[in-house]
Amino acid sequence: MTNGWHGGGDGPGAGAFTPPPRTPSGLFPSGGPIRPSYREPNPVTGGGVAIGAVVTFAWLLLFGLVGRDVPGYAWWTLLAGGLAWAAAAVLVRHGDRGVATGVAIVTAGGWSIAAAIVAVRWAQAGEWPLW
Repeated sequence: MTNGWHGGGDGPGAGAFTPPPRTPSGLFPSGGPIRPSYREPNPVTGGGVAIGAVVTFAWLLLFGLVGRDVPGYAWWTLLAGGLAWAAAAVLVRHGDRGVATGVAIVTAGGWSIAAAIVAVRWAQAGEWPLW
């Protein structure tokens, strides 16, 4: 019969149902070949992110203090941020990605502050302050 019922008599297998064979889903180990597991050689840690953030904050602060007015502050901050992002790009490829993450986050914040200061000066003076 084709409905899964076996038998047809009064013997020991009469009327027994056997389900069709199942393919394992892979959710549970089946005893087959073990696939390799890969681990990140330099995992991102909170300490690395914090170190990158603190060092970048000091870096942007020192460069920002070199500028004597709003245009100087904005240009120095833009330069310092560009150098910091270049360092972050190198760190992502060859170093600690956690530190690179801290550098990128604080650099974006520093650039946002510089952009806000330039926008406020532009709104107050009515002329573009960076030229």
